[in-house]
Amino acid sequence: MSAPSKPVVCSLASGGVSAGSPVAGSEFASSAAERLEILRRYKRIAMVGLSGNERRPSYFAAVYLQAAGYEIIPVNPRATEILGQTSYPSLGEIPGPVDVVDVFRPSEAVPAIAEEAIAIGAKVLWLQFGVIHYEAARRAREAGLEVVMDQCMKVEHARYFGGLNTVGLNTGVLSSRRWSPSDGRKN
Repeated sequence: MSAPSKPVVCSLASGGVSAGSPVAGSEFASSAAERLEILRRYKRIAMVGLSGNERRPSYFAAVYLQAAGYEIIPVNPRATEILGQTSYPSLGEIPGPVDVVDVFRPSEAVPAIAEEAIAIGAKVLWLQFGVIHYEAARRAREAGLEVVMDQCMKVEHARYFGGLNTVGLNTGVLSSRRWSPSDGRKN
């Protein structure tokens, strides 16, 4: 029998995206502390490309974030309602302010979505795993938005607020102490 592997420890002192990400080392490699602050501060999320199909990653992420207390606003021109919420054909048709625009669309669609996010006064443009567009991210940042690229909001929330085990992931860490997102230590 082989020796057990060392547990992976998440620290707020560590960097942003994984080393294998195309974003690593770029100006858009957000830090763990920046992502945590976004998750704490902003609660109204427009999910562009949210699917009504419960087998799609966007649906799973939306269910998780909704259960965690975030207001999820579906943006999908082919749906009228998703998760009991009105689905809007575009960001511009959402009533009221939007904090985060979470993008589940191909990278080619990001420039137009970034322009819409800027136009509605969103605070954050969050691009999911594999959704990468440097020019659109640069444009959003220049307009004053925070930008997170090649990251999943659900995964980041689960990492910082102890939800990885609730979604069926074995973190390999056994402890009776809960991790504190405020200081990165076990309590």
